[in-house]
Amino acid sequence: MPTEAQEKKTWLERLQDTYRLVIMNSETFEKKGSYNITLLNVYILFSTLFVVMFLFVFLAVAFTPVKRYLPGYAADSNEGNVRAMAKEVDRLEKELKSYEAYTENFRKMLVGDVQTEKDIDQTVEENVNPEMDSVFVKLSTSEIDRQLRKEIELEEIGQTVQQARTTNISPKGLPIEQMYFMAPISGEISAAFTPDENKHYGVDVLAAKNTAIKAAMNGYVFISDWTLETGNTIGIQHQNNIITFYKHNSALLKKVGSYVKAGEAIAIIGNTGTLSDGPHLHFELWYKGKPVDPTLYIKF
Repeated sequence: MPTEAQEKKTWLERLQDTYRLVIMNSETFEKKGSYNITLLNVYILFSTLFVVMFLFVFLAVAFTPVKRYLPGYAADSNEGNVRAMAKEVDRLEKELKSYEAYTENFRKMLVGDVQTEKDIDQTVEENVNPEMDSVFVKLSTSEIDRQLRKEIELEEIGQTVQQARTTNISPKGLPIEQMYFMAPISGEISAAFTPDENKHYGVDVLAAKNTAIKAAMNGYVFISDWTLETGNTIGIQHQNNIITFYKHNSALLKKVGSYVKAGEAIAIIGNTGTLSDGPHLHFELWYKGKPVDPTLYIKF
């Protein structure tokens, strides 16, 4: 009996046996060509073709979009795209709501669809600002004006003098005089600061149409809304108990909770509200709950 080595040798020898491949015309039996081949050559040829095809398929899947059509891969690869699209849709929805609110306010200004005083006295709404880590309380402008004016009417002159003596400052307030304010706009003052005569707690400044209103100091916007009397109004809380109001604007550029820098545009001059009789800015400067004459600290 042949041994295992002999059988293996016989198999190898069989692979090396030479065969002749003859190509002939089937009708004329004319010989077109002949080739010497072995089983080993055939095995090597098919193995090479298989390896080449495997490499081709691997490269196509790894470096071409063909991989997107493979089962299971498409779901994983599209997950990131779906998340990005969801974020974009959410951002567009927020922008759309902002545009709708702006358009509605603008429509009311054009058609005179004003609110009643009952509608203006809105419920207190708290707005949390992550940057300040505190709560801003949003009130209607009419409500804020009433509260501030009530404090002025109830405050006694003796309290002001006593406070000035204990803090070693004059009633005008030296600390505020040491601060720097930027003029919201440059123009002619048409109505002066007359709190005692007609309860005019600010100054009216005339300027050209579409003039940008600028913040007087750095601070946070605590009110940005439209009311019947003052129209589009924006209020900013500054450091050292200072508050500024910018009223009768045609458009508001900042929202509640926004941080603005001195000289940054916050609104556009206008003629909104029932207390306005022409395009101008009504500017108010409040210090420690009391109105002060802006012209003492700001050159318009």
